[in-house]
Amino acid sequence: MTIEDVNVIIQGDETRTLEMKKTTGELKDGMRSACAFLNTDGGWLFFGIAPTTLKILGQEVTDNTRKEIAREIAKLEPLIDLPVEYIDVPDRPGYQIIAIHLNAPSYWDAPFTYDNKPYMRIESTTVVMPREIFEDRLMRSKSNRFKWEDHICEGITIADLEEQRIRGGVRLGVERGRMPESSLMETTESLVEKLKLTTNGKLKNAAAVLFLRDTSQFPQFLLRMARFRGNDKMEFIDNQRAYGNFFTLLDAGMAFFFKHLSLSGKIVGFTREEKLEIPAEALREALTNALCHRMFHNTSSSVGIAIYDDRVEIENTGHLPDELTVETIKQSHHSYPQNPTIADVLFKTTFLENWGSGVSRMVDACKKANLPEPEFNQNAAFVWVTFKRSTIQAYNPTTPQPH
Repeated sequence: MTIEDVNVIIQGDETRTLEMKKTTGELKDGMRSACAFLNTDGGWLFFGIAPTTLKILGQEVTDNTRKEIAREIAKLEPLIDLPVEYIDVPDRPGYQIIAIHLNAPSYWDAPFTYDNKPYMRIESTTVVMPREIFEDRLMRSKSNRFKWEDHICEGITIADLEEQRIRGGVRLGVERGRMPESSLMETTESLVEKLKLTTNGKLKNAAAVLFLRDTSQFPQFLLRMARFRGNDKMEFIDNQRAYGNFFTLLDAGMAFFFKHLSLSGKIVGFTREEKLEIPAEALREALTNALCHRMFHNTSSSVGIAIYDDRVEIENTGHLPDELTVETIKQSHHSYPQNPTIADVLFKTTFLENWGSGVSRMVDACKKANLPEPEFNQNAAFVWVTFKRSTIQAYNPTTPQPH
């Protein structure tokens, strides 16, 4: 690396993938950012550059400096070999820039910690990674068989599942050609096994998520729903909670949309066609994704629906796959399911597509309805999608709400 290369990299100030420190007097802060880069999108860490002015200062590098850097790198776990580059600063003899490049993680990599703490990058800021995200990344790294959805669900049997839901889903799968017609004649036990919801004859947690009748032992199987007055959360008009399996929560969420969003209709031929102000297919796709791709191992987690005068938000605990950002999710992409076993069952039963096409369908539905494209956002704990309403719909208690 040359000083010209450094100048190219640092143009544009600090970003999600760039951190600059004046000297190794800020070594510990710099290594926290190095850890964050390893857990996010990779990046460059420089010592010897003023972050506010981008002035290349360099610093004197002694044997002790090199030892200090090596000691701090050794505090990264898992252990990693990080090449450190020392670039001479022109016109400042004896002064060097210290450069460390951090590679972006792959989807299945274990999260890194520095001095026993995990860090991640949000925009240009380094923050401590929330425990639930760390645990999820750790479980993911140990291969799918260690994921929460594939753990044995102690204490439940086939009799505790909703057989009607299972057979209804299989029927849809057969009609769409995603399951063989012979599936219609299988026993419930055989169907559950072929859907890969058992291990050695014992039901997985994924079976509980999808089909369990009594979910009281799983407080995280929760959908929070609220209609707020105005455009903030200061006052709510309707506040509900629903507990249940995936299909129960999907039905509850869609019913809430139909209760609180405007419904219009027109006569086509001899039938009346009714449409929500925000396309039902887009809302259903977003809610399906939230219920499927959320984190489950945290018992305090949930999915939320918030309806305001000007927008609708659907949120779930978790984060986008590392391969996607809020900017790239609308582009063509592969599917990176948070819970592959659950996602596979929903694909086979036609409730989910398998090619990362759900976002495109939401965008297309909104465009067809002359609405803005849905917006995606995330922070350290949640992912949410926002649908703009066509006009500001202030709640009027004298106006009957469609059901």
